[in-house]
Amino acid sequence: MSDFQRARSPEQVEARREAILDVAEQLMTESSVSEVSMRELARRVGLSASNVARYFPTREAVYLEVLDRARGAWLDSLTLDGDLSEVAAALARSLATRPVLCELISVLANVLERNVSTEIARDYKLRSAKHNARTADLLHAALPGLSAETAQELSSAIFMFTAGMWPLAHPNEAVQEAIKDPRLSGSRLDFEDRLRRLIVVLTLGYQEARRRIGQ
Repeated sequence: MSDFQRARSPEQVEARREAILDVAEQLMTESSVSEVSMRELARRVGLSASNVARYFPTREAVYLEVLDRARGAWLDSLTLDGDLSEVAAALARSLATRPVLCELISVLANVLERNVSTEIARDYKLRSAKHNARTADLLHAALPGLSAETAQELSSAIFMFTAGMWPLAHPNEAVQEAIKDPRLSGSRLDFEDRLRRLIVVLTLGYQEARRRIGQ
């Protein structure tokens, strides 16, 4: 990584940032975000921790950027068409197949936003709002029965349900073993199936509410 250490041009700086993000994402396949240290991240990249901090001041800042990048890539790949059932299935499936994105969403509030500056938090929130608006546009186009405002609300709800359900559907080994008990069958959660059904229920509920209040 010595070439990266001598990087000076904007292109070289961007290449270094991308390399850091690539390694940070790779580390998530080996352990959870809370177990990844800035020191280990720097070691894997081939830089000192102080050099990594020139680009991302904290581990949490790194993973906010990974989340933003992963969410953009998800939206780039997302195609929604068909009836409500097909749209819901496509959304749930697309998220279920992106574990890095879902895990980062699930730790956003209690991990990633805990050790960042106001400036970094504001920048992330602004970009997140754009992702949410983009998701809403896709929903509104695919489900014309939804108003633009309702599509925005549904987009936010999908994000929040993902945050809550992902860790419940992917517990640690001890919990996985515990819920094999037949008495705990109700504790087993299929993320994709549950999210699909919730999207259908929410959409129908929004549509009925709109019909009833005439908006």
